[in-house]
Amino acid sequence: MAAVATQAKAFPDLRLDELVTEGLSPLDEAFAHAIYDVVIRRWLTLRFLLERSLNVPFEKLEPHVASALLCGAAQIVLMDKVPTHAAVNEAVNWARLNASNRSGGLVNAVLRKTGELVHADGERRERAMDRRDELPLADGSAVALREDILPEDTLERLAVSTSHPVTLLGQWSMTISLDKAKAIALHSLCRPPVILNTSCMTGPAPEGAVPHTLTGHHVFTGDNAALREMLGSRSDVWVQDPASSLAAESVVDLEPMVVMDVCAGKGTKTRQLAATFPNAKIVATDTDAGRYAELARVFEGSEQVSVVPFETRLEHAGRVDLVLLDVPCSNTGVLARRVEAKYRVSKKRTDELVDMQRQIIADAIPLLQSEGRESGKLLYSTCSLDSRENEKIAAWAVEWHRFRGAREHRRAPEGLPGDPPERYSDGSFAVLLD
Repeated sequence: MAAVATQAKAFPDLRLDELVTEGLSPLDEAFAHAIYDVVIRRWLTLRFLLERSLNVPFEKLEPHVASALLCGAAQIVLMDKVPTHAAVNEAVNWARLNASNRSGGLVNAVLRKTGELVHADGERRERAMDRRDELPLADGSAVALREDILPEDTLERLAVSTSHPVTLLGQWSMTISLDKAKAIALHSLCRPPVILNTSCMTGPAPEGAVPHTLTGHHVFTGDNAALREMLGSRSDVWVQDPASSLAAESVVDLEPMVVMDVCAGKGTKTRQLAATFPNAKIVATDTDAGRYAELARVFEGSEQVSVVPFETRLEHAGRVDLVLLDVPCSNTGVLARRVEAKYRVSKKRTDELVDMQRQIIADAIPLLQSEGRESGKLLYSTCSLDSRENEKIAAWAVEWHRFRGAREHRRAPEGLPGDPPERYSDGSFAVLLD
């Protein structure tokens, strides 16, 4: 609960630091992670339920009290096989130890009233049907509530039931229709499967991998130990969602000799570039010290991939045929994986991201080679669904930097709660600027 207290203090600017579980048994560690995930994923849903029994706004609560309430409500309402009395007692004792003795009474009263909203036997409906007396779950079923307590308004009900800010859903519904907005909101409740990029696979599919609906990808069904062992023995297969692989797949017909991955992160797309263009020299870098260190470790000893400090990237000015810019964005295409991102979206943050994205493009232009054969190209990519970060950025680059915008690709998130994992994919956008 201490981790949730930290998040309560920071909400909505959540920092998902690694959960500290030192000293816990494997079973208790898994349970702690499960509670934490449910709380972050369904924060607004839980707050709505709790506020029915609170006399003060939720955000006015002391963080340790808020933490006890969130963790308790998550277990009582959204998690199976947790007795209500056990969840209440644990939350009350923790609040007394970490907040005040008086807070225990508040936590006890609110959680017991919250428990009265659900059936004593934890009734589940086989399929969620957008009713005012149910909460959808990741497997496609729904928690049955005793009363029609969710909002009558369709958008407000969707916001509460899927834990999305109503302003974000309103933005989506105005640009992509309410039905599509609903599908994206429900998609974010899914538990993302492990998806392998097998487009460059030279041998048989790994054991435990089943074909994805999208060519060149498989879903891995084994455990983490088997996954680590397989990845350690195969260089032609790596973990990558189809949405992440979209950008490089869109330029497979090009023949660049020098490729630079400027925002390389931990190197997933760098690896894909190296496999896609085996005759090219790949240069990778990142501004973040931690990601840069991981990047250098991953490609240590590689004859094809060179990892260089970000501040030295301009040593390659005028010599790069293809620059990949997988830029920082709002992450609205990957909300099932980046569950905290939906709470951070605002006009101010989007404006700041757009300014950053434009600057990254402008700073990358000197890298492009412009002599001899065909001039260099920028491959711009995001995991955002917002046209301000996608199509409008491309239009800006065309207008102000005399690029031609070509090969725009947008992938909407696919897969709903209860669908087979082979149908799951994130959302993304990519455009080639030349």
